Amino acid sequence: MHIQILGTGCSKCKTLEKLTREVVEQNGITAEISKVEDIMEIMKFNVMTTPAIVIDGKVVLKGRVPSASELKDILTNKVFMI
Repeated sequence: MHIQILGTGCSKCKTLEKLTREVVEQNGITAEISKVEDIMEIMKFNVMTTPAIVIDGKVVLKGRVPSASELKDILTNKVFMI
């Protein structure tokens, strides 16, 4: 699984990246996590509000930081919260 965290570096974006890394580690999820901060790259995903999460090329959440349990559901069950 390839997880991309979209965000220009604001506190919410940093929080989402940290939370994602924690949830992946705590639940033994095999994933590659990358941070996308370039606004032109973010716009290619048609995302106008950050932070956002992209899993395997699909935007699954945008504009907010989810709870840890909600993020776990997204990552383990592919429950997408657009």
